[in-house]
Amino acid sequence: MSASRFPDSIESRSSWVAAAITTAILAISYGAPLLVVVGLKPITASLGTDRSVVAVAGALVWVGTGMGGMVMGRVADWIGVRSTVAFGALMAALGLAVSTTGQVWALVLGHAVLIGLLGNSAHFPPLVVYISRWFDRRRGTAVALISSGQYVAGILWPTFFERTMPRFGWRATMLGYAVVVAAAILPLALFLQPPPKPSRAAAMGTEMHRGGRALGLPASLVQTLLSVAGFLCCVPMAMPAAHLVAFCTDLGIPAAHGAAMLSVLLGSAFISRLFWGWLADRIGGLGTLLAGSACQALAIAAFTATQDEVGLFAVSAAYGLGFSGIVPAYVLAIRELFPSAEASWRIPTVLFISMSGMAFGGWFAGALYDHFGFYAPAFAAGTLFNLANLVVVGFLVARQAREPRLPAVLPA
Repeated sequence: MSASRFPDSIESRSSWVAAAITTAILAISYGAPLLVVVGLKPITASLGTDRSVVAVAGALVWVGTGMGGMVMGRVADWIGVRSTVAFGALMAALGLAVSTTGQVWALVLGHAVLIGLLGNSAHFPPLVVYISRWFDRRRGTAVALISSGQYVAGILWPTFFERTMPRFGWRATMLGYAVVVAAAILPLALFLQPPPKPSRAAAMGTEMHRGGRALGLPASLVQTLLSVAGFLCCVPMAMPAAHLVAFCTDLGIPAAHGAAMLSVLLGSAFISRLFWGWLADRIGGLGTLLAGSACQALAIAAFTATQDEVGLFAVSAAYGLGFSGIVPAYVLAIRELFPSAEASWRIPTVLFISMSGMAFGGWFAGALYDHFGFYAPAFAAGTLFNLANLVVVGFLVARQAREPRLPAVLPA
């Protein structure tokens, strides 16, 4: 993308400082849902319930994050991102504490309402919108960077949790991490500065999008199709992330190796996400979304045919490389297709539907396991969901190709 297209760019050193702080916040925030992933089997045994019940508690974090994000995006516009992020940190810490009381209802309440609806919802959706307003030339790279905070969490925390849970128990590990969340995020929130005013190019982009249409279609239809696509791709996305450790132990692979495999998956996602952001700045959000979804479909299908440890490490790395560019691509597509002023509700809405897909995928894989006794049917179902996503995204890309007056990437 040529810098001459943005002669009055808003980007500066402060933009990258804001991105770095945001990435750190998300790397800590997204450690909380990983506790039930790593501790799926011991928590299930301790509570005397089924895996699908514990899995649904973790899955509902995504539903709560998406649902609350539709509100928190606007709250951040009203009261500022600092206060919103600080509130989320306190709620997430409280949710972890409530989850340790030893009751199934408390685990679900702590994760769905406190960690998801009131906690992470005040972090990821508002911070994605916040960072998108700091950038115009390299927005795709910046959104990819801060979204990778989830994968930084995946690199840092699973192995740590796997070691502390056998030694101290899952309850003590949750309580300890609650302290980490509050003690680390609250000071970081103080460094979040208000974003700059939109550039002249952004204002022109907004004018181009008035009239209630995008890609030659009603704007509401495009928003709906993006939301449907988000749900369809996030169902398979959640399956390995939520069940990989348990899947490995079912195959006789030690839990420590399964946790390391999860770290490899999320670590490769972190590394490749920067590539996907770079690509999105050049071919646009929809093109990147199509490419990333195709890669994910191939990798999720490979899980159905791989059961040895070395092969699973390779498939996990490939899966991380594939799916990492998908969520930032949705954000960039929305910023390209709709006015900047609408970002605070359009982006959280798509994220809510997408995270509902994450929640459904995590629960659905557990339910299929409980029914069949092994994970192959879950991975096969995930492949079908991913193929349906490719149909929807392919339609939108085809519409974009038929609009010669609409460039792949618009200033917004």
